[in-house]
Amino acid sequence: MSKFNVTTLGQFIIERQHEINVAKGEFSRLLRDIGIAAKTISREVNRAGLADIIGEAGSSNIQGEDQKKLDVIANDLVIDCLTRGGEVCAVASEEDDDIIFIDSPVSKNAKYIVCMDPLDGSSNIDVNVSIGTIFSIYQRVTSVGTKANTEDFYQPGNKMLAAGYVIYGTSTMLVYTTGNGVNGFTLDPGIGEFCLSHPDMKIPEMGKIYSYNEGNILSAPKGVQEYITWCQQYDKDTNRPYSARYIGSMVADFHRNLLKGGIFIYPATDKAPNGKLRLLYECNPMSFIMEQAGGVSTTGKERILDIVPNALHQRVPIYMGSKGMVNQLLELLDK
Repeated sequence: MSKFNVTTLGQFIIERQHEINVAKGEFSRLLRDIGIAAKTISREVNRAGLADIIGEAGSSNIQGEDQKKLDVIANDLVIDCLTRGGEVCAVASEEDDDIIFIDSPVSKNAKYIVCMDPLDGSSNIDVNVSIGTIFSIYQRVTSVGTKANTEDFYQPGNKMLAAGYVIYGTSTMLVYTTGNGVNGFTLDPGIGEFCLSHPDMKIPEMGKIYSYNEGNILSAPKGVQEYITWCQQYDKDTNRPYSARYIGSMVADFHRNLLKGGIFIYPATDKAPNGKLRLLYECNPMSFIMEQAGGVSTTGKERILDIVPNALHQRVPIYMGSKGMVNQLLELLDK
């Protein structure tokens, strides 16, 4: 293959548009708008230390977490791109208390809504560790031409049209699915385009990595405690002990496990009895990608994508990753 024979994100979206029954040209434009926002955020992330945009922004989001300057910048950049594109009528963001309504002449007849975490893992910004953007796209259920409302956002994840994430690391990658497999694109800074680099991504059925904040082990469910102990024990027949790899950025932990095989664990704890990660902004989109890559995602009791949301910032416990590893953990949780 010639080194010049590459498929860009824009080309790929157009080629695969037929795979979504409801998709017309506006859906393809929406995905491209998200790609444009990702490139702009990538530029800001790469110059953060020079531009004095690390550190606190002096405000807190709905979660009560201090917002980093880059959090706010990323949030504004995505919303601005979606507003200019005109394909979205409303956005729900982890950084905002309520729904953001997009009321512009070009978005009057928009059919789609977007949920997003504009900068996942923002506690890692100051120490130059990989962070990311997570997004999901739904078709609105309220009438086109009317104002969107929470009904549009309280759809279970199995109604999602598309989901993806962007990881800002040694290279910038955009990974997404529309329900027909998972594909990854790496940003080529020379031409300013995302180019197909990881077609048809599949997670191995078993892996050797567990991603869990073991500082919370004593307040985790007993089944999780037993599973972590099991992972750490030597057994040549099951290729143990496993390796502990936890970054504290869901996108980074997820991306590594997707490529190498592994399990991501974020259970309910004494301090967070409902779990900590948000259903709309983190768990649903990443679960859609995980299942499309051949993995499993569950609360320990039910499939993540079958949960009907009841709040914009609803939290749930989550266990996701290689099918064999998640099933091993579920056996212990069931006991």
